[in-house]
Amino acid sequence: MRGDPAEILPRVAAQAKVDLVTWSRRYEGATIALDAAIKSTLTEAGHRVSTFNAALLNEPWQVTTKTGDPMKVFSPYWRAARALGEPPAPDPAPARIVPLTLPAGLAGMAISREDLALEPTQPDWAGGLREAWAPGEASAARALTDFLTGPLDGYGEGRNRPDYVSTSRLSPHLRFGEIGPRQIWHATRSAVESGEASASSSDSEKFLSEIGWREFSYHLLFYHPELATRNFNARFDAFPWRRDAAALKAWQRGATGYPIIDAGLRELWTTGWMHNRVRMIVASFLIKHLLIDWREGEAWFWDTLVDADPANNAASWQWVAGSGADAAPYFRIFNPVTQGLKFDPDGLYVRRWVPEIAALPDALIHEPWKADAGTLRRADVALGETYPKPIVDLDAGRERALAALAATRD
Repeated sequence: MRGDPAEILPRVAAQAKVDLVTWSRRYEGATIALDAAIKSTLTEAGHRVSTFNAALLNEPWQVTTKTGDPMKVFSPYWRAARALGEPPAPDPAPARIVPLTLPAGLAGMAISREDLALEPTQPDWAGGLREAWAPGEASAARALTDFLTGPLDGYGEGRNRPDYVSTSRLSPHLRFGEIGPRQIWHATRSAVESGEASASSSDSEKFLSEIGWREFSYHLLFYHPELATRNFNARFDAFPWRRDAAALKAWQRGATGYPIIDAGLRELWTTGWMHNRVRMIVASFLIKHLLIDWREGEAWFWDTLVDADPANNAASWQWVAGSGADAAPYFRIFNPVTQGLKFDPDGLYVRRWVPEIAALPDALIHEPWKADAGTLRRADVALGETYPKPIVDLDAGRERALAALAATRD
């Protein structure tokens, strides 16, 4: 059935003689309004309604300042959240679920990937996504087990390395409700305490704090529903953003001339995902070196990420821009060369996603413009032809950003 759910659901519930309707609460402005309308209409029609929290460890309104106000800084937010105690353990899955018997004239919907036609066919541009991800609850459970018995050990430092599997890759499964944060929380606790995971407590606490950042992001979104479109800090409303369609397109296509940037954007386009450290680097480059509005980047990530989350995506882009809650200092500008040298020291990540410069030596893989003519020739690289020259000078871009940010601050 198509149409307004607030009108359709009560009619279906009445025809199917449903007594209780229940669902997991949502926390974005538009979905809050929709859920409220559905609940009101069902209640008025005589149906019982029960909503619950399956998406978060705590409700956004449960964590407050001492005066009862919303939180604006992550560290005190997370301390207050932890002070509430351990989140409840998830209930075991039911042995079986009795299907709803629909009366004559009401047809159900087959919930399968094929019947819903969720994947493109002509043209089929999702090959990279299909190779990288296996949707579903079972895949989410496997990803969690693989992480707890593998990359969690050393996660505190390893999570910054895009050149090998160093993170949980659970974000798409969380985004679509294929696994819940309480499941992740208690599985992590159990694996570390039982010795099943060889990770240290500091590694597990760092990982759990990443779940905490997701919680904080939803706390912000709940109280600031325009988080993806409006500066959290109104001072940034006067920021002198540049409109540069060519630079934005080069960034989106992974053709900036900076290998770690281009690798990240190409990984995103191919697989629908990007390593978290690289997300920060590419975001900083767009906002600060190119002076392009953070909302352009947020929109691109929303369109291309398989884990595009309404809270995390917006809060993280504003954090990098300096316009958000608990934002990075305005003068923090990632240098893509030094970031690449530090976190992809052997160039493995760059070589995978930017194969046209793969033959360059390690010392030059993150700054190919420094290679002499002979080195470029032996690596079969022609700057400006087979691989672009840098679209902005890093030092000049940094100074331009600092001047714009300082003027906004003043």
